Amino acid sequence: MSQQLFSRALVSINWLAGALKSGQPGPALRVLDASFYYPPIRNGRKEYVEKHIPGALYFDIDECKDQTSPYEMMLPNESAFAKYVGNLGINNASHVVVYDADQVGTYYAARIWWMFKVFGHQKVFVLNGGFRNWEKQGHPVTSKVIQHQPETYKAVLNSSLVKTFEDVQRNLDSKRVPAGGLTF
Repeated sequence: MSQQLFSRALVSINWLAGALKSGQPGPALRVLDASFYYPPIRNGRKEYVEKHIPGALYFDIDECKDQTSPYEMMLPNESAFAKYVGNLGINNASHVVVYDADQVGTYYAARIWWMFKVFGHQKVFVLNGGFRNWEKQGHPVTSKVIQHQPETYKAVLNSSLVKTFEDVQRNLDSKRVPAGGLTF
């Protein structure tokens, strides 16, 4: 089951390269660089400006979070998420591919994938192998930073994909939800 779920969450480097060559980018396809490092050992935004996949936009998780929480990287509310991704030119029908540039290429990309899923987005995928694999396979990179026209995005929270501290505490006793028990 988890292998099936995992494979539906990924797109291949070759698929994305083909989509970009065919001119698919636009509201129908948005590529997001989610490179972020905490603690800040590297600067993801700076790395994005220096080089990224052509057509990619930078998704700054430090901007798209609950700004009122005393904790780091807490999930934003529906309206904040909708405004942020709408300003990236993403609408509810967009096919979103997320990557990052860490060692595996899926560290913060997976977090952004989950955020989209939490807010009801169906067509969101992680680039298998991330930016490092993209470069390793010899695909083009660019330093050209682009902006898109804002789109309307309607976020709908799927609360079954979010667990509170209290939910986790209760489950430690009841063991009602087994490890790996959430499905997307």
